[in-house]
Amino acid sequence: MAWLVLASGSPRRLAILAQIGIVPDAIDAADLDETPLPRERPVAHALRLARAKACAVSARHSGAIVLAADTVVAVARRILPKTESDAEARMCLALLSGRRHRVATGVALMDANGAIRTAVSMSLVTFKRLEPYEIERYIAGGEWRGKAGGYAIQGSAAALVRAFSGSWSGVVGLPLFETRRLLRAASIDA
Repeated sequence: MAWLVLASGSPRRLAILAQIGIVPDAIDAADLDETPLPRERPVAHALRLARAKACAVSARHSGAIVLAADTVVAVARRILPKTESDAEARMCLALLSGRRHRVATGVALMDANGAIRTAVSMSLVTFKRLEPYEIERYIAGGEWRGKAGGYAIQGSAAALVRAFSGSWSGVVGLPLFETRRLLRAASIDA
């Protein structure tokens, strides 16, 4: 039986794994600088961080299989931050208002021998044109804290989404299709 470590403290990723019957043996979040590199594209950024998280956590859990992910929200090539302040969230929501944006989630699975497999999920999300009071109401609710692009699609922000294409679980933070495929390749029954 494989020892699986989830390299994330996200309760959403844990809940998504539970949807396919996977309960990690341990949870150990990687603490990394997530600043994009100069001219780094959104997909490359998501995959780089997922790999780096898997490597960092693997170093602390010898012989374990480590699953890591990173979600990036981008408008064109601009990577939006994981918002930590009202001002950041307000800026992100104003930028997303009435526009289509991409959500890339990179997933990395490092096996017990240090081999790493990756996958990426790409989704398109279009927000309705947001009125200033809608932005302020959303910010007052606090769901935006620590979220890529300043919103959580699984919460009240779902009412702001006019159109969606791609992986719902990927936008939430862990694409089930891609994750299940990686787990099965590592002989974990998912």
